Amino acid sequence: MKLSDFDFDLPDRLIATRPAKPRPSARLLVAEGDQITDARVYDILGWLRPGDRLVLNDTKVIPARLSGTRARDTAQGPMQAKIEVTLLEPRADGLWSALVKPLKKVKEGEEIKFSNDLSAILEVKDEGQGLLRFNLSGDDFDAALNAAGAMPLPPYIAAKRPADAQDRTDYQTVWARNTGAVAAPTASLHFDQDLLQKLADHGVSFTHVTLHVGAGTFLPVKVEDVTTHKMHGEWGEVSPEAAAQIQATKQAGGRVIPVGTTALRLIETAARAGQIAPFQGVTDIFIYPGFDFHVTDALMTNFHLPKSTLLMLVSALMGQDRIRKIYDHALSEEYRFFSYGDASLLIPPSAD
Repeated sequence: MKLSDFDFDLPDRLIATRPAKPRPSARLLVAEGDQITDARVYDILGWLRPGDRLVLNDTKVIPARLSGTRARDTAQGPMQAKIEVTLLEPRADGLWSALVKPLKKVKEGEEIKFSNDLSAILEVKDEGQGLLRFNLSGDDFDAALNAAGAMPLPPYIAAKRPADAQDRTDYQTVWARNTGAVAAPTASLHFDQDLLQKLADHGVSFTHVTLHVGAGTFLPVKVEDVTTHKMHGEWGEVSPEAAAQIQATKQAGGRVIPVGTTALRLIETAARAGQIAPFQGVTDIFIYPGFDFHVTDALMTNFHLPKSTLLMLVSALMGQDRIRKIYDHALSEEYRFFSYGDASLLIPPSAD
């Protein structure tokens, strides 16, 4: 299975830099087996049945991009350097791993000041990243980070424009509650409270799980034999209540439909023994064609990068030939791609 099997040409104009407003007005490509229908997200009730269960990732994105300065006394007097930091993940020892640019301009033990309230000491340099110890913790840290930080937009958006105040709302799901992600579960961005209520009234149930999406979600696959690719690890939790809800839906004949690849990867991690079970820990599950799905019946997801692990995941669910046809249709109809783009509802033939 070659990396080139998952490549396609994507016109730059189809990369969305802002989301649809209102959220459910985004376009929705529905693929039921080989049948493709063009719709809008607010039409999704036409394909969901009473008794179906949507699995929602309730991670909350932190404003992980920080701009600061490093001050240093020299023989010529005080000198400053501008430093850009992107937080990656907290560690058990209280340190944060982070991308620090330019890393060469900060020595271990030096302070980076981000605001009057927030600063950090670079304790360790490690393989192009830094380990930072902040001057604050807990609620004080969260408040200072919210004041000083910017939302960590994906690189393909950040290359086109900087993050702004609108992204603090746009790049967060309406049900976000567990802080820890540095990237949003973007299929979930298409929902608002009105649509959730309509789904509930239709008889659709919801289960919340947590997977803290890391910056590694944007890392490219660099090996030609994709089966040898090593996935990044991300922390997740499927509570006993969530596992019981999902199992009850399966037993009652309802469909379990994760909203987003992060929710799918987490529940399939928790179901490796054959059926869903409570889970808490780090998952590095890699889903590519040939994968045996235990709980996922369908998937709502955005359109993904060429040669990405997420394109491999949807190919595993729908089949490679079918996904090629779906993406050919999306390109010809000029759907908008990636995090702020349009959505798809992928229903394999077995779940029709």
